[in-house]
Amino acid sequence: MTDHVRVSVEDGVMRIAFNRPDKKNAITNAMYLALSESLQRAETDPQIRVVLFEAEGDAFTAGNDIADFAAVAAGTLARGDMKVHAFLEALARGRKPYVAAVQGLAVGIGTTMLMHCDLVFVAEDAKLSTPFVNLALVPEAASSWLIPARIGYGRAFAMFALGDAVDGRSAAALGLANAALPVGEVRTKALEAAQALARKPAGALQATKSLMRDGAAIAAVMQRESDVFAQRLQSAEAREAFRAFAERRPADFSKFSG
Repeated sequence: MTDHVRVSVEDGVMRIAFNRPDKKNAITNAMYLALSESLQRAETDPQIRVVLFEAEGDAFTAGNDIADFAAVAAGTLARGDMKVHAFLEALARGRKPYVAAVQGLAVGIGTTMLMHCDLVFVAEDAKLSTPFVNLALVPEAASSWLIPARIGYGRAFAMFALGDAVDGRSAAALGLANAALPVGEVRTKALEAAQALARKPAGALQATKSLMRDGAAIAAVMQRESDVFAQRLQSAEAREAFRAFAERRPADFSKFSG
């Protein structure tokens, strides 16, 4: 278990905190493993009734650690060795309620994972973004289906293709979050909501979530996305994107025709 994911359980609530604030909580392979193991524990432990995602520092998460993507693109890390798949599958099939407290940046999976949370509280000045195309990649976490279902095709396409960010107030207005709050109140409100859920009848909560979400259908969309994502990671466009990121320059995609 990595120190970059802090897990605690109290009064029926498992609190999972991203704890890599010096890197804006960018998620590494080891962190994905810790996250997936924590969610598996939550599913099997009857003392855990609710899961709360939160983060230390001024960002929720800057998304996947680019070094891992670059390693796959360069062929030094096998796509199958990336633990993000286990985390995404756990999100898709989770039966217990998930709550999220989001401040600052929520990039890539920092936004897409919220589509699997049952209650989401964001800071008013939070910035949610899914700039997959900027990295020559495609959406994941079933977000290619779930985000358009929430906010419509046009807005979702702008988030994916243009990398348009959505602030906390807009996220709440659009239905990506339940409420936008001053940043100092977000974690408190989310914890209160998680504690309130923990006092509810667990069987009824889980049955309600199951009726509202088709876990098998979501997992199927995730698999289709994953197949395309893997292809894109090996593409010349992706290699250019990651080289440009490392060299701190704009990527030049003009020589690629698709």
